[in-house]
Formats: sequence, structure tokens, C-alpha cells
Amino acid sequence: MKYLVALSRASAVVLSCAALGVTLWRGLEQPLVALAFAAVIAVGESARVRMPGRDHDGRAPTSAPLGAAGALGYALLGEVGGRDTSHGALQVVAVVIVAALAGSAPRAARGPSLDLDQAMRGVLAVGFAATCFQPLYTSGVLAHWVGRGPYYALCLLAVTLLTGLCDAWLAVVFAAAGTGRPVVPLLRGQLRARVGIAPAIGATGAVIALAVAVAGLWALPVFCIPLLLTQFSFRRYASVRATYRQTIASLARSTEVAGYTPHGHARRVAELSCAVGRELGLADPELTVLEYAALMHDIGQLSLVDPVASGATEALDPELQRRIALLGGAVVRQTGVSSEVAVVVERQADPFREQPLTARIVRAVNAYEDMVAGNASMEGSLRALERLRLGCARNYEPRVVEALSRVVSRGTPG
Repeated sequence: MKYLVALSRASAVVLSCAALGVTLWRGLEQPLVALAFAAVIAVGESARVRMPGRDHDGRAPTSAPLGAAGALGYALLGEVGGRDTSHGALQVVAVVIVAALAGSAPRAARGPSLDLDQAMRGVLAVGFAATCFQPLYTSGVLAHWVGRGPYYALCLLAVTLLTGLCDAWLAVVFAAAGTGRPVVPLLRGQLRARVGIAPAIGATGAVIALAVAVAGLWALPVFCIPLLLTQFSFRRYASVRATYRQTIASLARSTEVAGYTPHGHARRVAELSCAVGRELGLADPELTVLEYAALMHDIGQLSLVDPVASGATEALDPELQRRIALLGGAVVRQTGVSSEVAVVVERQADPFREQPLTARIVRAVNAYEDMVAGNASMEGSLRALERLRLGCARNYEPRVVEALSRVVSRGTPG
């Protein structure tokens, strides 16, 4: 995978240099059209939003739907108001690069914001779309094959679909090389994450190209302004979600403040649980439930008169473990958090065959953290994992323990 990543990066650099160099040498074809699409891409990039969930390294992924749709629209543009275009694939890439950099400038002024791997993926994706469409259109082959009717629109949608699959594969390659995780779970997670937003972006890009071909550049604001407003609304939604998560994290720290659990225990369990969940191919909604439950898994300890030594509940009597779990679930229900989170907290002390997968993950990771006491040296980790394997008959699911072992062996969550 490292060779594929190196090849992808080199291809993105070569394509970028070639596009910028050729465009500077020849000059812009139809500059007004290029400027209009560049403005759309720049505005979309400046309004980039954080998406729900976490990517392969545990960070919240970002997306610029308007910018991506504008870039696809320009890559698939064959006519403007009934007149053929002549910009070509390399100019498409050059305009997208310059517009994306211009849109990123305001965010860059506030601190580092450019993800180079994501930028390279964007260059390769738009280059792929433009290369698939522009030569076929300018040579007349596309008109000969499909004409100007509905099959032409289906052809544009097919290119957007292939472009989405290409970008998903590149994301998997970069993630697999960076984390060492298997390709199949990563690909499954990428495809799940793209079910909602990616088809909408692709369809919008194709519709923009078709509308501009008929109505001219006036079609751009007609189709882009609603998408921009939707993007701003989603940005507010993402902000509310971030605040909600911070509230849950603050509530989870109540056991640390009260002296029932070690400092940072809930955060470590949440991070490691999410890494194991990603290893097992959980979707974003399941990972969100897992993260919230892991953060609040010890909140039932507040019902104890005396704190447990080091906050380690795995060594307690099973009945006391079950009581703490049930009380914790009752507290979670009172906070207004999803009932799915409360179920995970309540079921921690049950035999693993009776637990949902998220509860199995939290229990195994919590036990591991209790055993290593926040100091996961190689010897301590191996000893803790061996003890977990010995408990697989009743308490821990073997599949979860092995996933935990793989995550720990890589040294960093996710």
C-alpha cells in the first residue's frame, strides 16, 4: 500500500504541475466561464464543514459539497448556452487547484488547515472526471455514441459515479498505508459514509453541467445558492453536534473529578473503543453510540459510597458490576442521550453473548485499560491481552479481543 500511496502522490504532483504549466503557457480558454466556476469552487471551499463521525485517524472528516459539485460541473462541461467549450482536462485541474487554494486562504490565516492527502485526492478525482469526459466530448465520440438526449445525462452520472469510486479507493489506500488496517473494512466504511452525501454531490455536478449547457452561466447561481444554504445549515448542525459531544465528555469527567476513576480514563477508553469499532467495520452511527457509551461507561460508580481502588470495576463481584452498570444506564437516560447509549452502558456486565457488539467492545477495552492502568508498556499490554483471551469463554468476545490486539500492536488508536 505504501507504494500505491507514493504513486498516487507522485501522480497528483505531476498532474498539478502539468495542468498549471500548460494553462499558464497557453492562457485560459473562455476565461469568463473559468472565473465563474472558480468562484463557485472557492466559495464552497471557504465554507468547508466538519462531517459527523471520525475518519481513519480519529479526526472529524471535512467536506466542501458546493466546491466538489462545482469542480465536477466544470469537469463535465461541454457547452455553455449552446456553444461548445474548449477548455480541456488540464485547464479544469488548474482552475480547480487555484480556486481551492483561494478558498482555503481565509481558513489558513487562522491556522494550518490544508490536508495534503485530501488535496491530492481531490486533484486526482477531478483529473479522473475531466479525463473521462473532455477528450470524448471534444473529439465528438461522445455525441456519436450517446447523442444529446437522456443517454447523455446518464453518461454524466456514470462518470460522477466512477469518480466517487475512484476517490473512495484513494481514501482507502491512504488510510491502509497510514494505519496498517485491512483494506476490506476500510472500503466498506468508506462506501457506507458516502451513501448520503456523495450521490448528491455527483448528481448536483452533473445537473450544473447540463443546466449551464442550456441556459448559460446564469444557471450557476440558480443551482448553487440552495446548495450553499444547505451547506451553511449543515455547518450549524455540525457545530451543535460538537457542542453535544463536549457536554457528554464533561459529564463523563464527573467520575474523575469525584475521585472514582483515574484522570483521562474515560477519554482513553472512548478513543480505543472507537479504534476497535473502526477495525471491526462499524458504521458512523454505531461509532457515535460507541463513543458516547465509552465516555459514560463508569458513571454508575457515582452511586458507590466508597470509590473502587483505581476505579477498576473488572475485579469486582459480578453482581456489583451489574448494579453499577444498571445505575449508570439510568443516569444516562436522565441526560437525554440516545437510549442506545444507555443500553450499552447497562449491558456492560452481562455475558458477552447477551450483549450488543458495542457493549462487548466497551467491556473489553475498559478491562484492558484497567489492567494496564493507563500505562500501556509492551509487557503490560501483552499481559493484559493474554488475560482477556483467557476470559473469552464468558466475559469477552474473541473477535473483539483480537481486534483490540491489532489496534494496540499498531501503537496508536485507529
